[in-house]
Amino acid sequence: MSKILLAVLLAGFGAQLVKLVLYLIKHRSLSLRDLVVTGGMPSSHSAFVVALATAVYLQDGASTAFAISLVLALIVVRDAFGVRRTVGEEGLLLTEILKKLKLRTSTHIALGHTPLQVLVGAVIGLVVAVLVYVV
Repeated sequence: MSKILLAVLLAGFGAQLVKLVLYLIKHRSLSLRDLVVTGGMPSSHSAFVVALATAVYLQDGASTAFAISLVLALIVVRDAFGVRRTVGEEGLLLTEILKKLKLRTSTHIALGHTPLQVLVGAVIGLVVAVLVYVV
C-alpha cells in the first residue's frame, strides 16, 4: 500500500476512532448513527487532508501534487470551522423557531467544528503522516 494512502487512512479513521471514544466516555452509549455524525473532537476532515498534504510533501517535496493537496487542505480546514460552523448555528436557531411554533422536525444539526477541534485533527494528521514515513 502506498505510504500516502496509509497515512491518510490511519489519520482520518484514527481521528474518527478518538472521536467515538470521547463520545462514548461523555454519553456512555453509542449508536450506528454516531459512526457517521459530523462535528466533534477531533476533526477527522482536518486529519485526512493534513495527512494527505504532509505525506505528499514527505514523498515528493514541494511538487505540483503537494501544492494541490495543500490548497485542498486549506479549503477543507477553513470550511470545517467557518462555513459549516455558521450553518450549524443557523440550524440550531431554526430548530428553536420550529419548537416555538410547535412544528415537529427530525433533522440532525451538525455544528461543524470549533477551531480547537480542527487544530487537534490537523495535528493528528501531521503526526500520523510523519510517523508513517519515519517508521
